[in-house]
Amino acid sequence: MNQTPTTRDDNGYHVHLEAIREGWRVEIRDAAGVPVADRVCMTEAEARTYASTVRQHIYWLSGPKFRSYYGLK
Repeated sequence: MNQTPTTRDDNGYHVHLEAIREGWRVEIRDAAGVPVADRVCMTEAEARTYASTVRQHIYWLSGPKFRSYYGLK
């Protein structure tokens, strides 16, 4: 659906949104496209708001800070 491509200015992560039976899934994916975290949201608006926040963090934070903030390994 909606995926932000990795750019040279970010830390290698990107966000993927997907409509599912339960609502919307927002996945954080690493540079290889592997999902490393996800969150289910009830509405599209909630999913897009969360995804926007994650995208800002991808742009603002270094890889180590981003991983720490989101509890990624």
